[in-house]
Amino acid sequence: MMVEAAKSWFKENQTLVVFLVAQGAALATGALYGLSYMVRLESRVVTLETRGSSHLAEINNRLTVTEKETDANKASLNRIIEIMLRELPVKREQLK
Repeated sequence: MMVEAAKSWFKENQTLVVFLVAQGAALATGALYGLSYMVRLESRVVTLETRGSSHLAEINNRLTVTEKETDANKASLNRIIEIMLRELPVKREQLK
């Protein structure tokens, strides 16, 4: 009796069942695609870290040198501004 009721319900709602199965398959496919994308991305990151670590160290050294030069230039400019302001009758607060 229960089996007959299930069969009749399936026949009445066959379109709904097919739609739900297709939707489940689409979701599973999307999840598998996302998982494969994450695996490929992780393998690329590992490859970059392995092969490019010497390049990253070189870039880091260049950035450190550039930061030091920038700080030195800033200090030099501040010194020049202070010297120039000493010669002017205008106070530094009035320039801001």
